[in-house]
Amino acid sequence: MNKSAHHTLQGIGFAVLALACFASLDTTTRHISTSTPLLVALWFRYAIQAVITTVVVWPGRGVKVLHTLHPRFQWARGMLLFACSILAFYSLKYMPVGEFTAIALLAPLVITLFAACMLKEQIRPLRWLLVVGGFAGTLVIIRPGSHHFDWTVILPLMLVVTNSGFQILTSKMAKTEDPITMHLYTGWIGTILASMILPFVWEMPHDWTIWLQLLLMGVLATIGHFFLILAYGRAPAATLTPYMYTQIGFGVLGGWVVFDHLPDQWTFVGMGMVALCGALGAWLTVRENRLTIQPPES
Repeated sequence: MNKSAHHTLQGIGFAVLALACFASLDTTTRHISTSTPLLVALWFRYAIQAVITTVVVWPGRGVKVLHTLHPRFQWARGMLLFACSILAFYSLKYMPVGEFTAIALLAPLVITLFAACMLKEQIRPLRWLLVVGGFAGTLVIIRPGSHHFDWTVILPLMLVVTNSGFQILTSKMAKTEDPITMHLYTGWIGTILASMILPFVWEMPHDWTIWLQLLLMGVLATIGHFFLILAYGRAPAATLTPYMYTQIGFGVLGGWVVFDHLPDQWTFVGMGMVALCGALGAWLTVRENRLTIQPPES
């Protein structure tokens, strides 16, 4: 196995580990939502991530780790992720983990839609078909007009929009910014924003199991994002994107183990449609990139 292939396999491995952490974070969030104000849990999630990241990177990098060419973009990115976190936390209060994860993973398909409408990019018919298929899968999951559909499904759909903006901005910043610096700013901006809300919602956790879950949320978020940074450092985003849909499986597993919940057969069909369309979209990106860099025939 050559070095490039070895790095790609490492990247895929780190990505899958990151997704397992994120699914575990979602499961813990849903579990703690019954006993703790979600905005209190959100503060712990960001504060623990910010402190751990600083402790890990500051000794080796010092003040240089704070250097950024685009401080306004750092704030915008941090605020977008904070909005994503609030929407995710409240979505998970009312929705099973697997169903929430499947809807949230519409983001790559929505980014294709943004690219066509806002950036005026030319989108191939097959990509439009995949976008339509992904949205159709979401409709199968939420089933408008059935008992599965109520106001709570608006939350993960709003999350898809904010997460798409976050991903687009991250992709733009990754060309000039250090990913560790971006990660550090994200943690502290989220902590600052959550701290502004904290005095109005604070309740002291009294059970040691709640403290343990709050700590676990912060640790899972930190480790998950570090694994994701390692993954993108070893493999291109287009290569990793198909594996992102394994988070749906981890989410279903967490919902089954912790809450004894399994989606019904139609929800599984919708999840499969979203995952298949997203993975095919990523495969198409890889194929287009290979064709682009192919040398002309002589």
